[in-house]
Amino acid sequence: MMDNGFITFTIGKQKNIALIAHDGKKRELIEWCAENQDILRNHFLCGTGTTARLIAEKTGLPVKGYNSGPLGGDQQIGAKIVEGVINFIIFFSDPLEAQPHDPDVKALLRIAQVYDIPIANNKATADFMIRSPLMNQEYEHKVINFKQKIIDRVNDSQLIK
Repeated sequence: MMDNGFITFTIGKQKNIALIAHDGKKRELIEWCAENQDILRNHFLCGTGTTARLIAEKTGLPVKGYNSGPLGGDQQIGAKIVEGVINFIIFFSDPLEAQPHDPDVKALLRIAQVYDIPIANNKATADFMIRSPLMNQEYEHKVINFKQKIIDRVNDSQLIK
């Protein structure tokens, strides 16, 4: 039994948003960012390689760039989620095109789920999320206390011996 089963995380009023798009969806994400500049400029933006650079060039929004997805950018974004730095993801994925870094993409999506991070994988979802009243306020959510869960597992396994 876990006493401290959950930890409350707060997503601040200013979100830390990762912007990611597969090659076949980059234009759509850039257009979406241009349409939503007034909202996005109130938040900290980052993204993977080419996507971050193109959004910054085409929209004038400041976007911190990580490596491109196939070169570890998805993993970098995932690490920033674990560190508590990134708390919101817009990822326009291309469901009709095979991706050479598909395991990295799946790992990113998994870690976003584990840490209960809002994630949009298409324009309609991104539109709903960015227009939500929660975009303008803090949001508290509970996440499993993984450190406590590991301690409990170790303690339970010692009882078995």
